Amino acid sequence: MIGLGISCRGGFMKKRRTIHPAAALDAAAPVFRRDYRDTVFRMLFHEKKSLLSLYNALNQTEYADPEALQIVTLKNAVYMNMKNDLAFILDLELNLYEHQSTWNPNMPLRNLFYISREYQDLVRNNSIYSSHRIAIPRPRFLVFYNGREMSEEHCVLKLSEAYEKRCSESDLFREPELDLELRVHVLNINAGKNQALMDACQELREYALYTERVRRYAGETALNEAVERAVSECIKEGILRDFLMKNRAEAIAVSIFEYDEERELRLIREEEFEEGRKTGLREGRESGRRSLLLEQVQKKWKKGKSVVQIAEELEEELSVIETAVRELKEEKP
Repeated sequence: MIGLGISCRGGFMKKRRTIHPAAALDAAAPVFRRDYRDTVFRMLFHEKKSLLSLYNALNQTEYADPEALQIVTLKNAVYMNMKNDLAFILDLELNLYEHQSTWNPNMPLRNLFYISREYQDLVRNNSIYSSHRIAIPRPRFLVFYNGREMSEEHCVLKLSEAYEKRCSESDLFREPELDLELRVHVLNINAGKNQALMDACQELREYALYTERVRRYAGETALNEAVERAVSECIKEGILRDFLMKNRAEAIAVSIFEYDEERELRLIREEEFEEGRKTGLREGRESGRRSLLLEQVQKKWKKGKSVVQIAEELEEELSVIETAVRELKEEKP
C-alpha cells in the first residue's frame, strides 16, 4: 500500500475514509501562468475543484470544500529546467503532482530539489536554529504518466536507485534503513490503465481518452489536423466538453506543442540508442581485428620470425607489429 489509496498492482483500498469538509486554509492560489509550454493536464487540474476531485479519487476520501486546498505551487520555480506541475497541502500532507509523457528515471532527484524549495518557503518565517521543532507537512510524490515506455499500472522510483554506492552483500539481508530516501509513485494514466481510478475521477478518464485520440490521429495525418479533429470530436461526444469549449484555441496550441515535444524527445532517444549501437559495433569490429592480429603475430613470433618479417608477411606497418610484440611480451607470465 502506498498511502495514496493505490496498491503496487493498481488496486484501490477497500476501506473508505469519510472526512468532513475542513476549514478553509488561509492561502490564495498563485496566479496560474499559462503559456504554450504548459500541458493540458496542468490546465485541466489547476482548478481547485478538479484537483480536489483527483485527490479524492486517489485517496478514497470525500472532501467537499475545494477551498480546503492550500495551493503551494512555487511561482517561477525552475531549477535545471524543472518545474513542478501542482503542489498543494491538504490533511497535513504536501502533495506534489507531476505529469510526464516521456520516461524520466530522475524524478526522485528532481522532487528532492523541489521539496527542499517548498520547505524553505513554508518555514521562511521560522528559525531553524530554534530549540522548538518546526512542524512540516508530510510529502507525497506522484507522477501521472501517459507515455509509451511503461506497461504496468504502477511503479515506484527511488532516490536510492541513483546512489553510486549500493548495499554490500553483508547488508542485503539486514535491509539497512537509508539516511535519505525519496519515493515517487508513478501511475500509468493511458486509456485502459488504472480503471478503478479512472472510474472515480471523470476528468482524468476523459483526459486519457482525449490524449489517446490525439496520438491515434497524429499517426494518420498532420499534427495540427490531428489535434483539431480530436478536439472537435471530443466536444461533440462530451469528452472534456466544457473545458475544451472554454479553452479550445489554447488547448489545441498546447496539445500540438506537447505532442511535438514528446515526439522530438523520443526521436532524440532513438538516435542516441542507434548511435550507441553503431559505436558498439564499430568498437567490437576493431577489437576483433586487433585480437586476430595479435594471434597471427604470436604464431609467427613463436616460429622465430623477426618483427620485419612478420610486418612484411601480414602487410602491416612495422610500428604496428612492434607494438603487438611488446604487448605479447607484457602479457607473458
